[in-house]
Amino acid sequence: MHTTRSKELADEYLRLGGKRLAKIDDNIVKIRHWEDDTPEAEAFWQKNIEPLDERRRVEVETHLPTINDR
Repeated sequence: MHTTRSKELADEYLRLGGKRLAKIDDNIVKIRHWEDDTPEAEAFWQKNIEPLDERRRVEVETHLPTINDR
């Protein structure tokens, strides 16, 4: 089975201790960040996800756990 690049980025961010959650409502994706990321996860986000254009960043964000998963 093939994994997309956006899924790989989200999985690595979570593996590093990322805590951001996705809020998806009417196909609008926003990120909630109530808990601090580990330093490794924050650095990974800033280097690999934050610089993406909006469409690609949203693709990654949709692979994060949602606030409804809490």
